[in-house]
Amino acid sequence: MRLRRLIQPAILIPLLAVAARFVPGPRTIDDAYITFRYARNLLEGNGLVFNPGEPVLGTTTPVYALLMAGLGLVAGGSQAPFPTLALGVNALADGLTCWLLVGLAEKLGHRRAGIAAALVWAIAPMSVTFAIGGMETSLFITLAAATFYFHSSDRPAAAALCGGLSLLTRPDALLFLLPLALERLRRSLPSGKLNPTRQPISLPEIAAFGLPVAAWVAVGTAVYGNPVPHSILAKVAAYRLTPEAGLVRLLQHYATPFLEHLTFGTGYIALGLFLYPILSGLGALLVLRRKPGTWPILVYPWIYLAAFSTANPLIFRWYLAPPLPICFLGIFLGTERLSRDLRRAFPTAVLATAAILLTLHGWTLHPDHGPDRPAPEMAFIRLELLYEQVALDLGGQIAPGQVLAAGDVGALGYYTGARILDTVGLISPQSVAYYPLPESQYVINYAIPPDLITDLQPDYLVLLEVYGREGLLCDPRFLDAYELLEAIPTDLYGSHGMLIYRRE
Repeated sequence: MRLRRLIQPAILIPLLAVAARFVPGPRTIDDAYITFRYARNLLEGNGLVFNPGEPVLGTTTPVYALLMAGLGLVAGGSQAPFPTLALGVNALADGLTCWLLVGLAEKLGHRRAGIAAALVWAIAPMSVTFAIGGMETSLFITLAAATFYFHSSDRPAAAALCGGLSLLTRPDALLFLLPLALERLRRSLPSGKLNPTRQPISLPEIAAFGLPVAAWVAVGTAVYGNPVPHSILAKVAAYRLTPEAGLVRLLQHYATPFLEHLTFGTGYIALGLFLYPILSGLGALLVLRRKPGTWPILVYPWIYLAAFSTANPLIFRWYLAPPLPICFLGIFLGTERLSRDLRRAFPTAVLATAAILLTLHGWTLHPDHGPDRPAPEMAFIRLELLYEQVALDLGGQIAPGQVLAAGDVGALGYYTGARILDTVGLISPQSVAYYPLPESQYVINYAIPPDLITDLQPDYLVLLEVYGREGLLCDPRFLDAYELLEAIPTDLYGSHGMLIYRRE
């Protein structure tokens, strides 16, 4: 009986999730290095900043940065192995998410759907990639799942606390917090037809959400002048996109939640756009008849799609992960509805088995770069490895006080320790004034404004050739003032090399 208690999906699936992240090991993404440098500077007494003396909130995840700093404090101080610490935190977070998915589905009355969703999430490349990549994505999704779980369990204070922390982990938590707040407000109304059982909003509930958020607003305003991350404003100014880019990317993603395109080709997108919304709708109907107050959970993926399609930011890969666990759950709830109608369990079992096999197609036993260990194909860090190489080459050349400019600043900043000028502006507000660029200067996003380099005169500049092909590298002022130190061969993003320049 003791062994039977241990051999339970709610235990085995989280263990599988943890193992699936430790097998590949850290494959750190450039943006994660930005957060690590914030944590390192805090431990060195420079404050939560990227460049010492420059109070700019260039990370969108203050909670994760503070967590990394706290763990670093007991794991070597500023020399702590932040990629490894992040891997440990994210593996545990994803394991907890799997447990919460099973528990949430049980609260909704359909535990089998939660087991299927958790099992797929445990090995999904879209989940594993950003966990091993050192991003805050895993922690954010865990806090969102915990908020949903406590909401469905009628534990409003716990839901409020997790919701407040999720907002300080990523600002787009508002996309599920606002619907949850509306539902909570409805439950607090006087008893009547709209609200049969009144649940007044309590002071502990208000404090659980309000205290951490208010504390950050106070600190963020005092230190940075604004608690909202500056990087959000910089991305709006710097990136150039067609009006439909976000919608198209998200529709492709929602149509292939189990990476079906890797097996069946892009033609499957048309089928997915038809199949999965229907299954999710059936799942929602199955749940809402018994638990109408859970509607904010089930509509979250669709609010996410609408919001990001309307805002139309540059869709980085990790932006695609947050709605996926609830997407999985909604799809498997739909198969539970079919199982009930057919009085057979096989629809959920068949789809779960197919989803696992399709998802495993997104893994490779021997990646063509980085550690030779099984990893998701999308855990692509060739650019980060190249920047690490450049950082090691420049580390002994950059004198204290000299400035290194780049469009991708994470790995370069983390490994060189140099003062960084971010040409996109995420951690350098002075760069934002130089955007938008003329259309002719863009080959891809991250095009570097020639006037920015001419005016601010950084001592070193590192860029992929494609970032300057139609602008900076054609500017005679730049060519007269800078000498090319090295051109490292690479064809990343269509480039003709990684270029390292020094001001003469």
